[in-house]
Amino acid sequence: MSKRGRILVAMSGGVDSSVAAVMLHEQGYEVIGLTMKTWDYATSGSSSKETGCCSLDSINDARTLAVNYGFPHYILDIRDEFGDFVIDNFVDEYLAGRTPNPCVLCNTHIKWEALLKRANKLDCEFIATGHYANIRQQDSGRYVISKGKDENKDQSYVLWGVSQENLARTQFPLGSFAKSEIRQMALDMGQEELAKKSESYEICFVPDNDYRAFLKHKVEDLEDRVAGGNFITKDGMVVGQHKGYPFYTIGQRKGLGIAFGEPMFVTQIMPESNTVVLGRAEDLEKREALVRNVNLVKYGSITEPLDNVVTKIRYKDAGMLSTIVQEKDKMRVVFDHNVSAIAPGQSAVFYEGNDLLGGGFLV
Repeated sequence: MSKRGRILVAMSGGVDSSVAAVMLHEQGYEVIGLTMKTWDYATSGSSSKETGCCSLDSINDARTLAVNYGFPHYILDIRDEFGDFVIDNFVDEYLAGRTPNPCVLCNTHIKWEALLKRANKLDCEFIATGHYANIRQQDSGRYVISKGKDENKDQSYVLWGVSQENLARTQFPLGSFAKSEIRQMALDMGQEELAKKSESYEICFVPDNDYRAFLKHKVEDLEDRVAGGNFITKDGMVVGQHKGYPFYTIGQRKGLGIAFGEPMFVTQIMPESNTVVLGRAEDLEKREALVRNVNLVKYGSITEPLDNVVTKIRYKDAGMLSTIVQEKDKMRVVFDHNVSAIAPGQSAVFYEGNDLLGGGFLV
């Protein structure tokens, strides 16, 4: 074994994880590459070509890179675990009138567990991924995730659920680099095709980025069961019929299929009565939120109200200054100013400066 130790690197076949693997290899680690097969499009009802992290091309790209640099590469089939947990939850959340966060669930419950299980079998001390984030150990012993250097690529938002036990063995080699620097590294490695690979912002198992079609494919007779529900105003007045409550999300304006003299938005989803409430932009604004399934990262507990916390309620959200207060098993967030379109099921993620305090799911 090398002086730096043996490390298992999650390789999707994309530029980020590929450069991360080569970087660690050149730093003297004994690298083992692992590509996880989470999903295949043949079962999704998709008409498009298989692309992204689970495609045969991506798996082959990861393997080829490993061979060229002389380190082992394995493929791990976790489709059963992924489907039973992440995809079933995705469907269940929409049927409950919420907007799910599958990438957070996957990182928290599937990918890290699968990586560490295989790392133990291969005698790897560490695991690494191509996430744009940083990690350090505090004097208290706790491991803290902080934002990556590249603000536009920072991925700390989707990592709030990773446990301390798992963080203790995790490395993020790309945290101190910008995306442009990583692409340049790939070019310097002679990997021109890799450097120019486009990024996918789709959910990996929703190939056309059309979650409505995915739900229809997964849930038998869904359209028939939910069609014809009412659009109502906040006063309870019926203003039209919709195609089914699972096909709408909080804050949605386009695709309502109904015309008003002013912009109208989805402000509430009521699955028990198949009702979708519409309102004006100001009806989306709230000053507080409640968060469940909280996982704290920086501190073991928060016993007093903590102010000057920036809370993000969606991935590309700039965040809003807030005070967070622990209330039994939930966290109450009181924002300094109104925020718009708080969507139950999405993640609320708390930051102290660049440090990730923790997160949870919006109620």
